[in-house]
Amino acid sequence: MTLDPRTPVLVGVAQCKQRPQDVAEAVEAVKLMEQAVVAAAEDAGAPGLLVQLDAIAVVNGAWGYSDPGRLIGDAVGSPQARTVISSTGGNSPQSLVSHLSSRIQAGELSCAVITGAETIWSRRKQRAAGLPRNLTEQSGVAPDEQFQTEVQMSSEFEDSRGLEMPVNLYPVFESAFRHARGESIEAHRDRLAELWAGFNQVAVQNPYAWIRTPMTAAEIREASPSNRMVGFPYTKAMNSNWNLDQGAALLLCSAEAAEAAGVPRDRWVFPHAGTDAHDTYLVSNRRDLHSSPAVNEAARVLFELTGRSVADIDHVDVYSCFPSAVQVAATEIGLGLDRPLTVTGGLTFAGGPLNNYVTHSIATMADVLRSDAGSLGLVTANGGYLTKHALGLYSTEPADHPFVTRDVQQAVDRVPVTPVDASFVGAGTIEGYTVMHGNEGPERALAAVRTPGGARTWANGTNLAVMAELTTNEGVGRACTVHADGTFDLS
Repeated sequence: MTLDPRTPVLVGVAQCKQRPQDVAEAVEAVKLMEQAVVAAAEDAGAPGLLVQLDAIAVVNGAWGYSDPGRLIGDAVGSPQARTVISSTGGNSPQSLVSHLSSRIQAGELSCAVITGAETIWSRRKQRAAGLPRNLTEQSGVAPDEQFQTEVQMSSEFEDSRGLEMPVNLYPVFESAFRHARGESIEAHRDRLAELWAGFNQVAVQNPYAWIRTPMTAAEIREASPSNRMVGFPYTKAMNSNWNLDQGAALLLCSAEAAEAAGVPRDRWVFPHAGTDAHDTYLVSNRRDLHSSPAVNEAARVLFELTGRSVADIDHVDVYSCFPSAVQVAATEIGLGLDRPLTVTGGLTFAGGPLNNYVTHSIATMADVLRSDAGSLGLVTANGGYLTKHALGLYSTEPADHPFVTRDVQQAVDRVPVTPVDASFVGAGTIEGYTVMHGNEGPERALAAVRTPGGARTWANGTNLAVMAELTTNEGVGRACTVHADGTFDLS
C-alpha cells in the first residue's frame, strides 16, 4: 500500500516529572512543557522538527499563562507557529490529537505539538515554606486559536445540594453501577479493590508514575490513617490525584515531513481515527446514572470507521479518574472488566494532572505499541462528570483509509433525558448515593432521588444513623422522604 504523504503520524512522545529534594529548585509549568516538547523531538530522533512547527497546542491547566504556546515557540525556535489553547476537560488531549491529525490529513499542517503540565505539588510546597515563585508573566497576548468552548457542567441547584465536585458525583455513579449489576456492597467493594490493585501494579512499573508504592487490594479497600474514606465506597486510593508536578508532549507530523526529517520508521505511530461526544452537560438530565450513551456511540462509530472491533484491541487505557469512570466506559465499549484497562496505572497512581492526563496516556501507549509492532491501542478520555468523551485508535501500522474523526453528538442527543424537579418535596426513591467522609468520619450523605413522576432531584443529610445504614446496606432502590430544606430520610 502506498502511504499518502499527508498521513498523520505520531513521531515523538515525552513525559517528565519533578520532585526535587530542595523544592526551591522546582521549575514552573511552562518550563516543564518546554522540556517535554524538546524531549519529544529527541524521542523522534529529529530535533530539527522543532523549528518547523506549524502549531503548538497547549492543554489548559491550573496556571495563569494567557498564551503558553507562544512562550514555548519562542523557547524552541518556532516563533512562527500558531498557538492553540484547549478548553477545560480531560477529553482535551485526545480531542486535540484528532483535530490536528485531521488538519494534517487535509494538508493544512505538516508538523504540530501538543503539550501540557502541572506543578501543583511544588507550588503547595513552596507556599508552605514561604518561598517565592519565579513565574513568567504574560499580558496583552492571546492564543491564535481557542480549541473548543467552555461549558457549564453543573447547576446552582446541584451545587446547593452538595454536588459541587467530581469527588461528590463519581461515587454516586458507582452506587448506581453496583445496583445495576446486582452486586452486594461487600462483594462490590472487593471487586473495586482488586480492579484498582491492578492499576497500582501497572503504576509501580511506570517510571513516570507519581505514586509507585505497591498497594494490595486490602490496603486499597480499607480505610486507614494514610488512606481515609472519602466518598463511600472510595478510599483516598480510589480518587484521582492531582497533587503532582508532571508534563508531557506529543509530536505529530505528516508522513512526508517525518520522512524528510529522517524519523526512523520504528518511531512512527499512526492515529487511525478519533470520535467525540458528550453526555448531557448537567448530570441531573442523564437518562440514568450507571451508563454513558455518548461513550457507547463514540465507540460504535470508531469501530465502524476503522473496520475494527473490540476484539481487535490489544492494549487499552481507559480514563480512570475514579473507578466508576473506568467501569462505565469499559462496559459501554464492550471491554471486559477483568482485562488490563490501563497502560499508565491511572490517575490515582500514575497521576492525574488535571486536564493533561491523556497526553501522558497517549505517550505511554505509543511506547507500548512500539514494543508490540502491529498491535492496536485504544485510548479513551473524559472531561467533567463523565461528561465529555474522546476516543482514539493507534497502531504502528497505518490504517487502510485516511485518518478520520467524527463528532457523533447528533445520535447521542436523541437519547431521552430526565427532567429535574428542584422544588420536589415528598416520597421518592434513591437512584444513587454516597456518604462523604472527613478526617473524623462520615459527614454528609448525598443522594439522587427519583420522584413518583419520573423526575430527578438531589438531597443530602447528616443523620448518622442514615449514613451508617447507607454504608452497610444497599440504598439504591430504597424509599426516602425529601424535605423542603433539601435533606432526606430513609422511609
